[in-house]
Amino acid sequence: MNVYTTDKIRNVVLLGHGGAGKTSLVEAMAYLSGITNRMGKISDGNTISDYDKEETKRLFSINTSVVPIIWDDVKINILDTPGYFDFVGEVEEAVSAADAAIIVVSGKNGIEVGTKKAWEICEKYKLPRMVFVTDMDIDNASYRQVVTDLQELYGKKIAPFHLPIRENEEFVGYVNVLQQRAKRWTADGNVEKTEVPEYSKENLGICREALMEAVAETSEEFMDRYFNGEEFSEDEIRQALRVNVAEGSIVPVLMGSNILARGMYTLMVDIVKYLPSPEKRECTGINAKTNEVYPANYDFAKPKSAYVFKTIVDPFIGKYSLIKVNSGVLKADDVLYNQHKDVEEKIGKLYVLRGNKPEEVTELHAGDIGALAKLSKVTTTDTLSTKANPVLYIRTQISTPYTCMRYKAKNKGDEDKISQTLQKLMQEDLTLKNVNDSENGQTLLYGMGDLHLEVTASKLLEKYKVEIELTKPKVAFRETIRKKADVEYKYKKQSGGHGQYGHVKMTFEPSGDLETPYVFEQTVVGGAVPKNYYPAVEKGLAEAVLKGPMAAYPVVGVKAVLYDGSYHPVDSSEMAFKTAAIQAFKKGFMEASPVLLEPISSLKVIVPDKYTGDVMGDLNKRRGRVLGMNPIDGGKQEILADVPTMELYGYTTSLRAITGGSGDYSYEFARYEQAPSDIQEKEIEARANKVEKAD
Repeated sequence: MNVYTTDKIRNVVLLGHGGAGKTSLVEAMAYLSGITNRMGKISDGNTISDYDKEETKRLFSINTSVVPIIWDDVKINILDTPGYFDFVGEVEEAVSAADAAIIVVSGKNGIEVGTKKAWEICEKYKLPRMVFVTDMDIDNASYRQVVTDLQELYGKKIAPFHLPIRENEEFVGYVNVLQQRAKRWTADGNVEKTEVPEYSKENLGICREALMEAVAETSEEFMDRYFNGEEFSEDEIRQALRVNVAEGSIVPVLMGSNILARGMYTLMVDIVKYLPSPEKRECTGINAKTNEVYPANYDFAKPKSAYVFKTIVDPFIGKYSLIKVNSGVLKADDVLYNQHKDVEEKIGKLYVLRGNKPEEVTELHAGDIGALAKLSKVTTTDTLSTKANPVLYIRTQISTPYTCMRYKAKNKGDEDKISQTLQKLMQEDLTLKNVNDSENGQTLLYGMGDLHLEVTASKLLEKYKVEIELTKPKVAFRETIRKKADVEYKYKKQSGGHGQYGHVKMTFEPSGDLETPYVFEQTVVGGAVPKNYYPAVEKGLAEAVLKGPMAAYPVVGVKAVLYDGSYHPVDSSEMAFKTAAIQAFKKGFMEASPVLLEPISSLKVIVPDKYTGDVMGDLNKRRGRVLGMNPIDGGKQEILADVPTMELYGYTTSLRAITGGSGDYSYEFARYEQAPSDIQEKEIEARANKVEKAD
């Protein structure tokens, strides 16, 4: 592949709801630009950007893929992202490398939750954007409805560039709103000029008015002229569009049919014309030596630096670190310094990935996206620079996973292999977390949703030939007491030679501190129990509180006082007193009104206003206590609640079902509270065999 300078590069991320047509749009663009000689289909599993086995099997995108498309001597790096919310980490990584976005909307399905989320991401990262309406070949697709809905949501910055021409229920051409001219496609795929159809003239007037309003909003001078009824020249309109689309104050709306590869020509022309090259974007890091701001700004003349925005680890093609060059010019065999890991690595060959196919290049200019192979120490969000000019770029914020399931190896002996392969998957996917919960004797897998975890299990089997079983995780209960008990226990054993003798009298009561397992005190007088046996009694307590006598859960909040007992000068031993203390604890605990405590989580749910009632109703069913609500920007509410942790299992799925996917939540452990009697009974019954084993 040729080398492209910064001004000849566009980095464009495709965003939108799942199934809106992002992958098939890439396919149509690739076909039109001559990369492929036939268009792949998602249903056939032969598209450029959906190359992973899981993607071809499930018929939707799971990973972000980069497809460079050459158009008019400009390299457009298209970042095709998944639309499903479970794979939001892939979207966040892609957006961190993009300079502009195309929000893809299905003309048939209209504005969906994913459309609004895509807009929010663009706002967060201050990305200039266009909207591309697909499915215009489908009879019930409504471009006009999409434009109207966008204007209602986002105001006068929405500027329709085209109108569809339909004849005999077919998508045959388009009207250019700016030029007020029409074109239709010929049988060989070219376009020819045609008259604006009579039925389109009213719509053209409406769209032209919307476009002129968007242009007028860009300056006071234009606004005055617009109100005075003056017309803007075509050059003036184009110039205003160039500046304001790049600033994000105008959002063009285009349309086409991915299946017929119609509308992509104008889309690519407008990407080159209106979306900014990296040199028009700001990019700053921190100089690690001086702690001063380093304005990289995609300047090819500055010392070289790059940001690793994504990692691909594949058992067949190896490890690739996907980078965006933030300054300078990267060349093959350069030595780059990783300030985060304090290592220098020789980068060897430089690649450009097209889907999963690496193409070697001699150099990459500032602003370009490429890939480095086999960098062992480098991980996603690391910065690469020179040792003389060490730079650090802000790491991309990746969403925290809250959906969790317990996993076990299907085949014994696979545990180590599973652990190693999960490490590889976690290098690729920062929204995946592997947690060893030793307290409950379980290993947990955290992800963005049930589908995410299911796909992960499937990847382990397909790619690495190891199988895991996903089940509901165990919740860490605690045991404590509410009253005081006074008990004694005499441990006496005689069997030829030395016997065993330990005798303790103890009280057990609540300590008032649920953070610590136990407090031990002794008030023995007159040497009834010699001092050298006190540590043995405490050892017995320390062992007993690990598995309580109710349901074999850890014990908290107990104050134990040794106040009396007796000993035998020959038969007493540390072991005997330790055993006596353990048995005294079990007896005293069960006499002191024992209860189970369950973990409570502080939950924060963010939902659009209209769903607050349904969400709160669902929280009540989960034994939640709503503590308050705060209105936030964008017509949303933040609901704060305390919810038993065990009731949060499956919450991702429920919240998405209630809110159509528009709700988000996060939680953290808050404290322990007494479990209701029905929950307590179930747990004690379920764990009876564990208590027996402990005995």
